[in-house]
Amino acid sequence: MSNEVLRIVPIGGVGEIGKNMTAIEYGDDIIVIDTGIMFPENDMLGIDYIIPDFQYLIERRDHVRAIVITHGHEDHTGAIPHVLQEINVPIYATPLTRGLIEVKLARRGMLQRAQLNTVNAGDNIKIGPFTVELFHVCHSIPDAVGLAIDTPAGLIVHSGDYKFDHTPVDGWATDYAKLAELSSRGVLALLADSTNADKAGWTPSERVIEPAFEQIFRDADGRVLVATFASLISRMQQVANAAEKMGRKMAFVGMSMRENAKMARKLGYLDIPDSLVVSVEQALKMSPGQVVLMCTGSQGEPASIMGRLATGRNRQFSVEQGDTIILSSHPIPGNEETVYRTINRLFERGAEVIYDPIAPVHVSGHASQEEMKLLIELVRPKYLIPVHGELRHLRQHRLLALEMGMKEENVLVTGNGQVIEFVDGNLRLGERIPGGYVFVDGSGVGDIVPSVMRDRERLSNDGVVIVSVVLDKFTGDPIHSPVIRTKGFVYEPEAQDLLEALERQVYEALGRNLNGSTERYLTDRLRGFIYNETQRRPMVFVNVQKA
Repeated sequence: MSNEVLRIVPIGGVGEIGKNMTAIEYGDDIIVIDTGIMFPENDMLGIDYIIPDFQYLIERRDHVRAIVITHGHEDHTGAIPHVLQEINVPIYATPLTRGLIEVKLARRGMLQRAQLNTVNAGDNIKIGPFTVELFHVCHSIPDAVGLAIDTPAGLIVHSGDYKFDHTPVDGWATDYAKLAELSSRGVLALLADSTNADKAGWTPSERVIEPAFEQIFRDADGRVLVATFASLISRMQQVANAAEKMGRKMAFVGMSMRENAKMARKLGYLDIPDSLVVSVEQALKMSPGQVVLMCTGSQGEPASIMGRLATGRNRQFSVEQGDTIILSSHPIPGNEETVYRTINRLFERGAEVIYDPIAPVHVSGHASQEEMKLLIELVRPKYLIPVHGELRHLRQHRLLALEMGMKEENVLVTGNGQVIEFVDGNLRLGERIPGGYVFVDGSGVGDIVPSVMRDRERLSNDGVVIVSVVLDKFTGDPIHSPVIRTKGFVYEPEAQDLLEALERQVYEALGRNLNGSTERYLTDRLRGFIYNETQRRPMVFVNVQKA
């Protein structure tokens, strides 16, 4: 056992769903596991997505040796372009995961600078003092892996996102033998997926979806639109199988969906005959009962195909009476309101919308309680660190481990930014580092701070009042009447009495002998007057100019 300290640094994905990112540090060497994004919450107005705060790694960029990606979903790969701008190190990924990353980087013009390396389940990667062994796990996307990270201070196992599916779509089950073999070597710590820790029993197999798709395709008289994640390659295969069986043609809608499908077919992860696939333009000209359209937007994202269809903003085609729309995903925790609003809008436009639990059109890719217990039993770690879940999931995962006889002090529920150290095989807590959100808004990354979010929330709740006043620079008297404009506060044509009262307040204030700032005094006075009259607190901006 070495005297060096082994450190695990959860940068994202602990205490939340999304933006998964973990650093493993030994001496002067660091490897990073995953670099994901997270969907914004409902009160994060205008935010496109969120990435981890990886300033800790930027400050130690000379010590970061590699990034290892467990699978191709956005919550594990979406932040790669941002990370590469700051830390350009080798990236290791399985073939499909690499393909998805290449599509992402090519769209940003970053593919040439990336150091991408293809690895496969069963491979060992030597990175500084680490030996990283990849083992296959079932998930809702092919080519997913867990990681066994052998360090001089002990063996760390990272489950990645996993489930124990005995009949996966691709026929490739989780590598139980490898998990048992790792146990025989002695596992210091297991970092395990906690997403479904509050779900009893076993997660159903992906196979249960295919009969549901076939029945829906058979019963639908019009077009069938299937919404899912653009990276959900196994779902594309299931839709293709059902379409072929039911005599329908298939079209991929949206750039990300088309590019990912093209890449997956090229690499052999999608087995779809050329005769089955048609372009969107061809599909729209065919009889509605002969086509299936695969779209993005199962989470109701406003910019996605389904998001635009729900609001009537999609240019190429619209929802028609008789369409059947399948949302083949579960709402991400915190995103339920957006998803259900989208469903309601699609119904309003005449579509029949089918979603879980209406029909089994989606199953989770994450382990439920009995599978989590089995993983602990197979790996037999000294320490368990629940990851990939909100605090309620982590706490429930901890209870499962205690039920299985693990000692309380050997199960650590922690959060982003809490450094975990191992010295002589024993766990202790190190310092805390920043582990919060970095907001991405358009081309801006990290320039939206909490105070800006609070301002946006205030604007959305109570609106804004803007007052412009021009004063004579010699006398200080108004040259003309104040200009008062509002947005999101009142409907001006029906609020003339209030606006006239505001104008009188301006004149009364200007009639005083002001010693301080005229703008500040006017702003405070108008805020107080508006609250007394309306019990509302819009943002008030006053601009005073002299001419």
